[in-house]
Amino acid sequence: MSTSGLMAIGLRAMLANSAALQVTGHNIANAGVQGYSRQSAILATNTGQFTGAGFFGKGSNVVDVRRAHDQFLTAQSHAAASLSSMDSMRSVQLQQLEDVFPPGTAGIGYAMGEFLNAAADLASVPADGSARQVYLARAADVAARFASAAGRIEVLQDGVRSDLASSAQAVNGLAQDIATLNDRIASVWSLGQRPNDLLDQRDALVHQLSQYLQVSTIEADDGTLGVFIAGGQRLVLGTEASTLSVGPDPADPSRAALSLLNGSEELPVGDELITGGSIAGLLRYQNHDLVDMRNQLGQMATAFAVKMNDQQAMGLDLGDPPGAGSALFGISGPTVVPNRNNARDGNGDLIATVNVDIADATLLQASDYELTNDPDNPGQFLLKRLSDGLTRSIADGDTVDGFTVSVPPPGLQSSDRFLLQPVGHAATGMKRVLDDPDGIAAAAPVTATMGDANTGTATVASLKVVSTGIDPDLSVAISFNDDTGQFDYTITDPSGTVVDSGTGAWVPGEPIAFNGFELRLNGVPKSGDTISIAKTQFPATNNGNALQVAALRDERFVGRTLRDDGSIAEGATLTDAYANSMSDIGVRVQSAKTAAQISESAYGQATDAVTSKVGVNLDEEAAMLLQFQQSYQAAAKVLQVAQQVFDTMLQLGQ
Repeated sequence: MSTSGLMAIGLRAMLANSAALQVTGHNIANAGVQGYSRQSAILATNTGQFTGAGFFGKGSNVVDVRRAHDQFLTAQSHAAASLSSMDSMRSVQLQQLEDVFPPGTAGIGYAMGEFLNAAADLASVPADGSARQVYLARAADVAARFASAAGRIEVLQDGVRSDLASSAQAVNGLAQDIATLNDRIASVWSLGQRPNDLLDQRDALVHQLSQYLQVSTIEADDGTLGVFIAGGQRLVLGTEASTLSVGPDPADPSRAALSLLNGSEELPVGDELITGGSIAGLLRYQNHDLVDMRNQLGQMATAFAVKMNDQQAMGLDLGDPPGAGSALFGISGPTVVPNRNNARDGNGDLIATVNVDIADATLLQASDYELTNDPDNPGQFLLKRLSDGLTRSIADGDTVDGFTVSVPPPGLQSSDRFLLQPVGHAATGMKRVLDDPDGIAAAAPVTATMGDANTGTATVASLKVVSTGIDPDLSVAISFNDDTGQFDYTITDPSGTVVDSGTGAWVPGEPIAFNGFELRLNGVPKSGDTISIAKTQFPATNNGNALQVAALRDERFVGRTLRDDGSIAEGATLTDAYANSMSDIGVRVQSAKTAAQISESAYGQATDAVTSKVGVNLDEEAAMLLQFQQSYQAAAKVLQVAQQVFDTMLQLGQ
């Protein structure tokens, strides 16, 4: 081979080694850069040169620089990042919600217990002014704690709305950056080479995006990457990026909802389609956790306030003259929210309206409801309980779960939807509305008196008013006819006229009921014994109604349910209802923490798998440096030999 051939081989080898060395140096320099993928110089042997003595090699060339990439592991890492972000975000939000239901003396349950204790104290001294003041103070404390808890939930909802808006802004920025990189990558791709560093940057952006939303990607033939969210809706396609926006939920404007803007077209994004990322965690927290706990709070507030107000109405106050007690608490009533897309008339007003009224506060459930037309039964409606999905067909005026639904003409239009919230906002603005201590109805409206000549052992165990429809001006006289409990009774009005009479039988342990009250006896009446029930003459010394208020501590009236046979299943006591809410949110917090830990671990494993596949190994790069050093030294030796031959030939020529 000629001297020039040797020099060409040496130079070509040195150039190839120099290029490979540059790639290795690039890897080492970026070993600590997040998202960088290892690059490798691909060398190919040049075609040998034919001579009379055979073929002589002509060194090597760098034909490509490839980056280490595993599409499957990268997709797994993105999915793991989405799940981890979702679980972590929900865990953080739930811990804030847990603070709304504190245990101990700071909790609503404790305040309700103190109020009932004050009722027991009032029953001991019904005419005492200080006991009445304490009773009102405890009532105000209960109302304030309910209102404060409801206000804190609204603050948390505002925080979710703000977080969703900032997250959407971040998503839009990342989507636009991906579209810009797509444009740059496509312009280089057409030259037949892959811009490795740009591809790394794009993968890093997709990874950041997956922490907000779970994404799927499809690479096009021109090197651009399509990014899709929410079951296939495009976020980035080629060099165009859609815009993610946050606005009021069409079904409930107090909550936030997502939509995608593609040019002038706005596509709603259902929260059930967002299955990963911090945005999914926020939506799940908003649409399930916040709603559930707000309804539980409202259920307690409504049952408590209505029960206490009803009991107030059953007693006598210290007015002049004494009268039925006025309401002690004020709460917000049921709300009806029409869907934004409901039918409207020519003036833009909604055609259909729906009204909801509380029929029995003890039967109210901690849930929102959706009302739509029943397509199989014209003139009827489908009422879906959103907490568990139970759907029932109802007619106008039907009562379900303790509330009555009224649909005035012209009724619902074909696609109308209404969100019914019987208890959702009950605790908002809850307050004590009775300020006059004399307005407390501690006295029972009627008093039972045993006959002086009675010979039996019967005494009054309790005289309980059970209906606000009681007429205290009616007097009841009961005369027992024998020793087995048979009796006659007469009911007279204030003029002495008998308005009703009859016979009955007393059964031990069972109440004798008339005119909105229930009389229970201890002992056994004998033939000839009498009992009279008449209007209370001295309300200041009577504690009958205060005792009934105190007895509500043990009554299980929160969240009662109506069985199929018409009987009523007991609910929870006031303190148990609050304890159940604390338990519910506590379980959610612990479950969310566990899920966040598990998904974080899975994310770490997925990241390690990607790093082991595409990351830079400094030991491996050091070995490559030694290899290239030896190759460089060999090429340099070829040049040295060629130089010596060339010099010798010049000397011989002289």
